[in-house]
Amino acid sequence: MLASTFELFRVGIGPSSSHTVGPMRAARRVSEALRDAPVRELRVVLHGSLALTGRGHGTDRALVAGLLGEDPETVDPAAVLALERVPATVRLHGREVAYWLDLQTRGGPVGHPNAMRFVAVGDDGAVLADRTFRSIGGGFVTEDGVPDERAPVDLPHAYASAAELLACADALGSVSAVTAANEAARRPAEELEPALRAIARAMDEAIERGLRAEGVLPGPLGVRRRAARLLADLAAPGQDGPLEALEWVGLWAMAVNEENAAGGRIVTAPTNGAAGILPAVLRYAQTFEGAGDDDAARMLLAASAVGALIKDKASISGAEVGCQGEVGSAAAMAAAALAEALGGTPAQVLNAAEIALEHHLGMTCDPIAGLVQVPCIERNAIGAGKAIAAAKLALRGDGRHVVSLDSAIEAMRRTGLDMNDKYKETSRGGLAVSVPAC
Repeated sequence: MLASTFELFRVGIGPSSSHTVGPMRAARRVSEALRDAPVRELRVVLHGSLALTGRGHGTDRALVAGLLGEDPETVDPAAVLALERVPATVRLHGREVAYWLDLQTRGGPVGHPNAMRFVAVGDDGAVLADRTFRSIGGGFVTEDGVPDERAPVDLPHAYASAAELLACADALGSVSAVTAANEAARRPAEELEPALRAIARAMDEAIERGLRAEGVLPGPLGVRRRAARLLADLAAPGQDGPLEALEWVGLWAMAVNEENAAGGRIVTAPTNGAAGILPAVLRYAQTFEGAGDDDAARMLLAASAVGALIKDKASISGAEVGCQGEVGSAAAMAAAALAEALGGTPAQVLNAAEIALEHHLGMTCDPIAGLVQVPCIERNAIGAGKAIAAAKLALRGDGRHVVSLDSAIEAMRRTGLDMNDKYKETSRGGLAVSVPAC
């Protein structure tokens, strides 16, 4: 089933949707299921990039927070950072339980590599629970052997390809109209606009927090937060020039991803690692193109139409297909959003998404020291610029193009399958081994 707009855009905390948000959600589910159980000890086994880069991504603390009942949408980010990474015990509903965290960096169960296995043992030594979850990107979590928990929805304009999406959009007049009609099947129509504005506001607030914050990001790299200094430079007299808009866009994207890297509150779009691109393009549309609140809502709807399709037909997970699935997907979504806001036809909107995605194909996910900092923060700035360029290029054409969005998505999927695991968020290849971590 196609992901909803409000599944793709969810408020959470940094630094990673797959490594922080997803594990917190899974741990919270396990904790709730064990509420009345006589648990003596709990063992969590991490596989894939959760094991390899989980410490840098905050997976260890996220698991503890989830077991304590915290939710990524409402938890205080500072409270998570204050947690002990791997305590000897955790308190499950008033009961002290022995806690073990096991990192399995080789092998693992077949399927999405980011697997988490929770094994709870009771007072009598019997296994009370043995559950395996997968964190599949964007904060989405699946459980082995358990069907999709979402209630099936009969969408009025379901689509399984970009070609089908285009046909629906041509019939309704726009890509955003397709998503709006589908969302009306999931929630009362009068709730849609306020909910979209809340998401846009949360994105804007993440920019503002990032612009004000200074200091050094957590971890061994000692990466300085640059957004506040860049803001002062750009706001100084005489700094306007032919590329002024692009510089502001890069600043806004970096502000969000510095906030994410610090463990702050952001909106998955569609992942934490790529969370700065769409907010930056939204603000660009408002600042330099005269877009208003209604345009922002339409932009989110158009972006989610593309994001849902990419997630369904390929992946938005860096651990599965590399950074092309994160920054590439976000750029495609943002390009579609901007083309929609600037009056593009459905064909031009999908052409914009294709152009942006095509020029991220093959991008690896190789975070230095397993942190969502280098090259992730700057990649958001560059990705936002590419999204704007893609939208502008598509709007200069008539929507006809050699490579379809369906073809680009399939190419991304196949490229991800062919990509060596060293380049899929494991920090075992690329920049992660070319630059000293400390």
